[in-house]
Amino acid sequence: MVHARQLFYTRLFNSEENCPSYLKIVSEHILKKCAGLPLAIIAISGLLANTERSEGPWKQVEGSIGRAHERNPNLEGMMKILSLSYFDLPAHLKSCLLCLSIFPEDSLIKKKVLIHRWIAERLIHIEAGYSATYEFGKRCFNELISRSLIQPGKIDTFGRVKSCRLHDTILDFIISKSIEENFVTLIGVPSLTVRTESKVRRLSLQAGKQKKLIVPTSLVLSHVRSLDLFGISVEIPSMDKFRHLRFLDFEGCDQMENHHLENIGRLFQLRYLSLHGAREVSKLPEEIVHLWCLEILDLGGTSVCELPSSIVKLKRLVHLFVNQNVTLPCGISKLQALEKLKVVGICNQSFNFVEEFLQLQSLKKLTLNFKDYNFTDQVNAGNESKKAIIVASLKNLGNLLSLTVYYGQELLEETLGPVPLSLRKLEVFGSMIPHVPEWVGSLANLQNLRLELVGAEQKDFYILGGLPVLRYLALFIDESGSMNLNTPLTEKPEVTRVIVSGEVGFPCLRIFSYYFQFAGINISFAAGAMPKVDVLNIAFDAEKTESLGTSGPFVLGIKNLPSLVTLHCCLRAGHRSNEAAKAAIREAANAHPNHPTLLFIETYR
Repeated sequence: MVHARQLFYTRLFNSEENCPSYLKIVSEHILKKCAGLPLAIIAISGLLANTERSEGPWKQVEGSIGRAHERNPNLEGMMKILSLSYFDLPAHLKSCLLCLSIFPEDSLIKKKVLIHRWIAERLIHIEAGYSATYEFGKRCFNELISRSLIQPGKIDTFGRVKSCRLHDTILDFIISKSIEENFVTLIGVPSLTVRTESKVRRLSLQAGKQKKLIVPTSLVLSHVRSLDLFGISVEIPSMDKFRHLRFLDFEGCDQMENHHLENIGRLFQLRYLSLHGAREVSKLPEEIVHLWCLEILDLGGTSVCELPSSIVKLKRLVHLFVNQNVTLPCGISKLQALEKLKVVGICNQSFNFVEEFLQLQSLKKLTLNFKDYNFTDQVNAGNESKKAIIVASLKNLGNLLSLTVYYGQELLEETLGPVPLSLRKLEVFGSMIPHVPEWVGSLANLQNLRLELVGAEQKDFYILGGLPVLRYLALFIDESGSMNLNTPLTEKPEVTRVIVSGEVGFPCLRIFSYYFQFAGINISFAAGAMPKVDVLNIAFDAEKTESLGTSGPFVLGIKNLPSLVTLHCCLRAGHRSNEAAKAAIREAANAHPNHPTLLFIETYR
């Protein structure tokens, strides 16, 4: 019971001592009715966190629990508490939660796909446009997390939840609610009887070890809004049975082939179509033009190399994901609702496409691949012209917020910058440059930056440190130039010590990643450096760091990072100097007032 009390008070007040005196008695009564079960405490504290902090409302919650949990704490009382949490939700959050009953037990559910599902089915909707609706969807997702009805799954480097999962008991609860309200029809789930007397709204086919799972012919499928397949032994039903389908996710469906898409043009209400990872799919039918409601099309990981010309008539298309070898059709400028486009292989496109590119003024997120796979002089000259046109067009895409570039040496040349000043995120892969371009310093809205440099000098840090809202910075340093596909450098640049102090800047930086590819690290932090950095990731060759000849080569000055809480250090394996590096860094971490979490990794890469 001690641990139960600690869990309850920590979740609501950070500690028992912070609980107001007027809530102490009612809190103890609620705790008693939870009978020490962690899930019951988590669920009820999630409910109370969204309830006014006064005695009256909390007593109402106490009374609502009743004595059911005391009679049967393992089932009846638990369901009573979950019912309280469920019925306290607004209508749209109830529907959002019930959507999770579609997934099999122990599923890791992607946040993005879940929110796109809510939007496609109009469980959430804001008139301000798709991006605003998606932001509202993120708030709904976070509220379900805060109420402890869903659990966080994978977390990214910024601490943002990227996926979620359900506790088995909560899944059982929402399945029972979904069946009761005819929200979802589950086929293939053991111990569940399929109801055939009512129309199916959402169909989830879950194949276990049984033979081929087939949709029962008795089901009325004309009003199905979403279709989901789990397991390789599911027989894909004909699309002509699902005239009102709005959400269709075939991600990773190995049994999906071209012929399964034959009737897809009849799904005139379809808003979301993902074939991601369906490797056997190599062609989209021209009938896709009839999907006039389609908002998201994901063809990543398929064998599709060319899109039908009719795709430019999908006036509501917001997100388009293709492989880098896909040829995009002429007329792309007609997609005026398009906000996210990836991956555009520049050299695979026609000149007409390249010239129309500038007209995509709604673009907010863009991924480009500049790699040239052709080696004849005539073709290569044409590709260089395409690259130049694209680079010149970028600065005119005034709404662009995120730009990811592969092998884009042309983009980083001083004479061709800058990219759009609206950018919040810039990531560059496969493009080594001698130093940070000066135009990067003009990106006043930039929050996330990834660059690959031949070497890092003091002036580079002054440019980067002046970015006023930069939160994440990743620098990959390779003095040999081997990270680039071009010929390695014949002369290595002189390694100079870089000192980051308060005058360098970085007022908002939270995460700093500094990776040296098989080289010695050359950075140290002085007083006032990076005042808000709480995560530091470094990678270097300890032996080459010692050979730089500096006194105290592994003294990085992390004591001068006042907010540091996590330090990850990656060393090149197989060197005797590694132990000295670990000892010095461990000593510095132990002396730091925050006692940051320390992790060492050794790798041959």
